[in-house]
Amino acid sequence: MSNYAKTTVLLDFDSRGNLLDPVERKPVLPDAVPDFLKRHLAVPEDATDINVFVHGWMTSPKLAERNAENLLSEIHARHQTTAERYPGLSDYRSYNVILRWPSKGRYRQIMRRAHRMSTDGYAATIITQLLGYLNTHRRPPRRGPARLRTSDGQYLHAIGHSFGGRFLCQAIQNAGPVNPPTLAWGWAREELPYTVDTVLIFQMAARPNIFTKDFFSLFTNAPINCPIVLTHSKADHATGIWHRLAEGAPGIGHVGARLPVEQANNCRLRPACEDYTRTELAFRIVNINASSYFTRGRWWLPQGAHSDIVHLESAHLYLTLAALAR
Repeated sequence: MSNYAKTTVLLDFDSRGNLLDPVERKPVLPDAVPDFLKRHLAVPEDATDINVFVHGWMTSPKLAERNAENLLSEIHARHQTTAERYPGLSDYRSYNVILRWPSKGRYRQIMRRAHRMSTDGYAATIITQLLGYLNTHRRPPRRGPARLRTSDGQYLHAIGHSFGGRFLCQAIQNAGPVNPPTLAWGWAREELPYTVDTVLIFQMAARPNIFTKDFFSLFTNAPINCPIVLTHSKADHATGIWHRLAEGAPGIGHVGARLPVEQANNCRLRPACEDYTRTELAFRIVNINASSYFTRGRWWLPQGAHSDIVHLESAHLYLTLAALAR
């Protein structure tokens, strides 16, 4: 791995959602998961940010590692050269957990597999345990009113791509019912021990109305008090064509998510030279139109630009969210 991070850990799932032992490649029994996490994860004391990344459709384990490394390296390089653009984020050293799962196959087949792994299987439950473990072993940010906010602590970021976003949303929802803690976004309530500090999902493979149905409790009783930020692009054929064939409607990665107008906002993926405003990001759902940037795809592959997410502009969006969480 490149030197963009202090430490990066790879965790693998089987098709049932079981964690796999990295040496024996056998499923880790549910009762043994806490001990497994204790043995394989160690948040460095000097890490400032913890990233949990879950990939999406048609991604081999090796490609999942490379894609995550490319994106996180872009983030690290962007911060090194332009830290002054992100107030409160003067220092950035990441600890990265990359979750890999068997995602190669026909779109409908993998959509059903992802659903089974999250509901009938163990993937979402284990990711819930993972987020809780990382929270327990991080130095939590100190919360409080605006005048008492601080950038101290280690911030927890959930980054998903495609079906990986569904895994993360299901896992965060499974951690409820709770009240979110005080954060900087403006709709905070009572303080709790932890929250996921940012949620950024690239090209989510899910119905546009999934947050009004399956994932609605993310906005009522879940340990999240930040915007759920979702990119979409018209060049994403996976969620544009194949999702429509599988579910009768294009996916979020093609058209964005739908919520009542007072809870959602739409804006474009901004060039790296242009700042976002807190006002445009301070919504429960933020749809980011990335059609000007997520355009590359090989014509003979069915995904289109579904995986074309590694851009300087993506790093700029991530760092903006990480800074606003401070």
